[in-house]
Amino acid sequence: MSELKIYNTLARDKQTFSPIEPGKVRLYVCGMTVYDYCHIGHARVLVVFDMVQRWLRASGYEVTYVRNITDIDDKIIKRAVENGETIAQLTNRFIDAMNEDAAALGVQRPDHEPRATRYVPQMLDLIGKLEKNGLAYKASDGDVNYSVRDFPGYGKLSGKSLDDLRAGERVDVNTGKRDPLDFVLWKAAKPAEPDEAKWDSPWGCGRPGWHIECSAMSSDLLGDHFDIHGGGQDLQFPHHENEIAQSEGAHQHTFVNYWMHNGFVRIDNEKMSKSLGNFFTIRDVLKKYDPEVLRFFILRAHYRSPLNYSDAHLDDARQALTRLYTALKDVPPEAGGLVADDAHALRLADALNDDFNTPVAIAVLFELANEVNRSRSPAQARQLKALAGILGLLQREPGEYLKGGVAATDGLGEAEIEALIAARKAAKAGKNFAEADRIRAELTEAGIILEDKPGRLTEWRRA
Repeated sequence: MSELKIYNTLARDKQTFSPIEPGKVRLYVCGMTVYDYCHIGHARVLVVFDMVQRWLRASGYEVTYVRNITDIDDKIIKRAVENGETIAQLTNRFIDAMNEDAAALGVQRPDHEPRATRYVPQMLDLIGKLEKNGLAYKASDGDVNYSVRDFPGYGKLSGKSLDDLRAGERVDVNTGKRDPLDFVLWKAAKPAEPDEAKWDSPWGCGRPGWHIECSAMSSDLLGDHFDIHGGGQDLQFPHHENEIAQSEGAHQHTFVNYWMHNGFVRIDNEKMSKSLGNFFTIRDVLKKYDPEVLRFFILRAHYRSPLNYSDAHLDDARQALTRLYTALKDVPPEAGGLVADDAHALRLADALNDDFNTPVAIAVLFELANEVNRSRSPAQARQLKALAGILGLLQREPGEYLKGGVAATDGLGEAEIEALIAARKAAKAGKNFAEADRIRAELTEAGIILEDKPGRLTEWRRA
């Protein structure tokens, strides 16, 4: 089998993956800030790195996967105050919602899901190390800031120079920053903020800045130097750049070997934005589409490429996934697991080892589905299901997917469909073929495909 190659944002190139500890992978992914429901940009992060950790495990690695939760920041405090609830009530509710959405998308739980509020002592320790190394200072407004110009490697992840970053920047007169590029490590408490948003520290009462959270949580759970750090492309700068500055500034050695970033989600070729009115939560989408359709749609694109969301693209994904499930319905898989040295398995492995190339991997699934349709081989059907399982697809009973799905909430329910099929059957028995054709047309219009089988049996599925 080919060697795994990962596009490393830091190197701006694909590199052969070599873990720090043979046979083991330590993976950290930036998770959600929990003050609202997850949107489809979050869905992409969830599904992409679920696929990554699945393939690493399938490749024989012992994986420790950490995906954090930011449960304290300005937006969270503001929303909790507006709602008249505690921060914990707000964040716990949206953590539960996030986990429900992730489970619906077939996303496996990470090995660790640290919450920022439970790692404040580790953050304070890290800030203390930065201060000792001359990289942190307490400002006149009480905040503790990171001195960017005193860290020589700043900009290496994003490729931005300090002079380019400085252009157009202005020092806010209400802050005590020495340089506009400096970023906050510890925010001084404000009188109006609730007590649950404040912690004691050597620099006074306050709370952590956003960037310090991930540096502290990742080093506590994975060590000061680990294999892979992932997240959305929007986090490359400044969040991940600042993580490098913090972690390497504190520990004086390399922080992460491979940086992975998934591409943006666009809506009908426009950037997704609440201000543009084209903002969709996962829950919005799942009112119209089966969760596996959304997962399939996300994996059908390479993780680094832009993902253009539209109903037309989701409809196409639904039809494509239906073709795969139909192959398994018509030829039930025999018992057993994956045959690793099968030609299709080797091609799928080559695809995923080439920087997790899921479009090619999914093309392999369609090749195998076509062979299943021709050969009617239960052994090949078993292989199709096993290979799809590596991507978290095709693991339901085909009938469940083909008859069920969230599309039922947008149109005819299963009982209504069965009643119309029974009425059509009665019409045909009474030789009222015009009525039988009308019912079939009504079902077709509702996205229901009928298949008349021998013995006057009619099967159906959603288009």
